[in-house]
Amino acid sequence: MTNKPNVLWFSQLGIDDVNVVGGKGGNLGEMYNLGIPIPNGFVVTSNAYFQFIEENKLKPAIKDILKITDVDQPDQLLQASKKIRSIIRKTPVSEQLAIEIMKAYKKLSGFGGLKNIPVAVRTSATAEDSLDASFAGQGDTFLNVLGEVNVVNRVRDCWSSLFTSRSIFYQVKKHYDHFKIGVAVPVQKLINSEISGIMFTTNPVTNAKNEIIVETIWGLGEYIVQGKITPDQHVVDKTNWKIISEEHVTQDIQLIKGDDETKEAPVPKTKKNKKKIDVSMAIKIAKIGQKLHNHYGKPQDVEFAIDRGKLYIVQTRPITTIVSSQKTLDNQKIVIDQAPYLTGEPASPGISSGVVVIIKDPKEITRAQKGQVLVTTMTTPDFVPAMKKVNGIITDKGGQTSHAAIVSRELGVPCVVGTKTATKDLKEGDIVTLNGTEGKIWKGDLTNGHDFKNQPTTKTSTKKTATKVYVNLGEPELAKTIAQRNVDGIGLLRAEFMMANIGTHPKYIIAQGKEKEFISELAKNIVEFCKSFNPRPVIYRATDFKTNEYRYLKYGKLYEPEEPNPLMGFRGASRYIQSPDVFSMELEAIKMVRNKYGYKNLWLMIPFVRTPKELMDVKKIVSQNGLLRSPSFKFFMMAEIPSNVILLDEFIDVGIDGISIGSNDLTMLTLGLDRDNSEVAPSFNEMDPAVLWSLKRLITKAKKRGISCSICGQAPSNYPELVENLVKWGATSISVSPDAIDATREIVAAAEKKKITQK
Repeated sequence: MTNKPNVLWFSQLGIDDVNVVGGKGGNLGEMYNLGIPIPNGFVVTSNAYFQFIEENKLKPAIKDILKITDVDQPDQLLQASKKIRSIIRKTPVSEQLAIEIMKAYKKLSGFGGLKNIPVAVRTSATAEDSLDASFAGQGDTFLNVLGEVNVVNRVRDCWSSLFTSRSIFYQVKKHYDHFKIGVAVPVQKLINSEISGIMFTTNPVTNAKNEIIVETIWGLGEYIVQGKITPDQHVVDKTNWKIISEEHVTQDIQLIKGDDETKEAPVPKTKKNKKKIDVSMAIKIAKIGQKLHNHYGKPQDVEFAIDRGKLYIVQTRPITTIVSSQKTLDNQKIVIDQAPYLTGEPASPGISSGVVVIIKDPKEITRAQKGQVLVTTMTTPDFVPAMKKVNGIITDKGGQTSHAAIVSRELGVPCVVGTKTATKDLKEGDIVTLNGTEGKIWKGDLTNGHDFKNQPTTKTSTKKTATKVYVNLGEPELAKTIAQRNVDGIGLLRAEFMMANIGTHPKYIIAQGKEKEFISELAKNIVEFCKSFNPRPVIYRATDFKTNEYRYLKYGKLYEPEEPNPLMGFRGASRYIQSPDVFSMELEAIKMVRNKYGYKNLWLMIPFVRTPKELMDVKKIVSQNGLLRSPSFKFFMMAEIPSNVILLDEFIDVGIDGISIGSNDLTMLTLGLDRDNSEVAPSFNEMDPAVLWSLKRLITKAKKRGISCSICGQAPSNYPELVENLVKWGATSISVSPDAIDATREIVAAAEKKKITQK
């Protein structure tokens, strides 16, 4: 944009305009011009906000309030927010700007401006470097706004929401200039939905990439998100646009638009048992979803509405639970071959069992204990503390997009939703087994104590090999059991599991002055591994959370942006350099384990190092924190980026004791694809010649330079034939998941024997 207009229509916008209209506005324009049927609208640009602040000379008053506010004191922060928002709300919008907004609203209303239509007015923060993603969810939204004066007032309310207490805290901690961040305000027709729905462009439960899930209810969409209504469901095969399955549910109540707010109402008798949509509409919706999936290059979670037979897309966002769901599916190893007692919709994969606890009011969640199965009508955010404890979750209502389903997938807890009668048919104290992948529930414990995560797949191997067989671990409670197996150490100790258990974003911990508590907690977790495996080595990989994963920690959204591609974003070594305060806490925990607790078998590995200079900068931070390379403290680098392959000599020259190959990221970055994108996922192949060439080069170069070389991705677990090559090329160790330890040891032994006989 060369000029600075105050109002722009969706047709004039695209994703490149986010610095003027924010992420919401840019995304709406992008979809509009892509031909996606979205409700039309316009955006009051950030220029209008800046003009409002300047014309009314509001900066000095806002600065004075912020200057005396300690954002780490909640009371002060809340009072500052109230004062600033009050100043903005009481300041009149200039006549010229108000007329521009009113004219746009009248044009949007149609009928020559003689009729007022309801609109949604939303906040979208902007800045020169497109900070809208960083502020996602922090601004206000107003629905069912009617009349031009109300629209102008709600626009001003959105401007004021740049100074919510949460937003002020975020800006201060990120060292942002409060007056360089702007606010754009999208104004969009509000659809009076006869039918609402949600679609996943990849099956979020089974991760089947050929399936699109379309769920629909009567009325406004809030009830489908809450899980208050069990929706109809169509499963569409995107390879041939045929219906794989469909389920239709009787619906008694719906949410509808009242005069000035929403209200609950009965579904008319003629519609109660009627299908919400037919097959042709389900396929039409699915095809639009796939178009969005293709355009954005990743699976999408799409919200839609249907009014008088016309379809509208109202929102799209990336699905965030695919990877965690796949991990659960990969760990599931049992089949129950008998008719279920109850069935519902599969919501979160996995099999578990436990004693039923029935909770119908969130005030009773303290009754839920670890190991039980939570049975309830539906869950709300208040249920989350209980959901974290239990073995499984069963609900009467809800679909795959309900609160219970989404949170269960994020927590990795098996879940079945939409059973209709679980709270009536099951009794408190019953023992049940549930399969969250298939939506089935049985009476009794049919798992026989099965440990899905760590059950060996082969007979225990007692062989000894020259090539070390290490294990990848992250959960402290598993350390003692796995250490008893025929394994030479931990080749990849994932920091992320321990960070997730602590649960709070480390930046917030620093802001609260609680670094010592964090360091102590992390050290105690690490000790569990070092004690169990001592004197075998434990190689701690420093935190490699991507921004989208950090955001799930408590207060994470205060500090983490929403990146378009976290795989290649702000992660690994670059984070340690830009945020040495967080990295230093990890290093202090390592020192505590080695010095206070006396476990010298703990070593350090650095992930995602893009350049030799980055490695040098990280080494300096490590040294400054009192950790120096020595025979008892080794320093490793993950090799998972093509630059690591190309410039390995330069990386070795910086000074490292070894490398560990991350085959997952190396494969994606070598082949230029994201394995979670269904369009290109079939091409993900760790046995591709380009990947094998990189593996061979890394191993042979490391051997030539006299440093150790391990591999810790999934490839050795998935491809036994690769293990033979790794041994042949000279890998010093192979690190695999617990269930692959014995099989890998057997393959390594056979490969070493073959190598000897060929000499």
